[in-house]
Amino acid sequence: MGILVSIGAYLIGVLIRKYFPHPLINPLVIANIIIILVILFSPLTAEQYLLGGGAISLFIVPATAILGLRIYNQRENLKANLIPVAAGCAAGSASSIFSVWALGRLFGIDDQAILSLLPKSVTTAIAIDLSQAHGGLAGITVSAVIITGVFSAFISPYLIKILKLKDPVAVGVAMGVSGHAICTSVALELGETQGAMSGIALGLMGIITSVLFVILF
Repeated sequence: MGILVSIGAYLIGVLIRKYFPHPLINPLVIANIIIILVILFSPLTAEQYLLGGGAISLFIVPATAILGLRIYNQRENLKANLIPVAAGCAAGSASSIFSVWALGRLFGIDDQAILSLLPKSVTTAIAIDLSQAHGGLAGITVSAVIITGVFSAFISPYLIKILKLKDPVAVGVAMGVSGHAICTSVALELGETQGAMSGIALGLMGIITSVLFVILF
């Protein structure tokens, strides 16, 4: 049942996006909202949903392999822009960590909550490990990662237009750095180069953030 609900919710999201092609209409976000509503207002519990819905995670490996193929196809582009891409990811990781820490201190948030929020800009699997290894709460971390990705997916298309970003490499890296996997799905819709560069940024962000996290905290 969990698998059917997941696939059905995503197909509804795709259908809505087809008739309302707007940057704010993201099939992944719509699918999440539908699944939450089903669990809240139907006899299906979260535990029952996960019995089948949890199997969706098995597709992460082949999906990652497909993303790796896209990156391989853009290897010449990556070689030509290796230093700017790496520098952009390092700057993005550092600014993400520092902004969370500074705002946490400013508003008097306790250390455990800050540690839970710090890895918000990396993909979920890495973020949870970093958080739990340093005493953070996995639930807060997952929520922060999802909110970050969804917000980035919503706002990125507008920022690209406002800032008049034309370079597909810059667009892809910016989206991968700011919104990890969720925003990478949006980058893939923009083009092959944007999707590949976002995937590269996604991976580099995980590595750089892990190193900075250990050194600083």
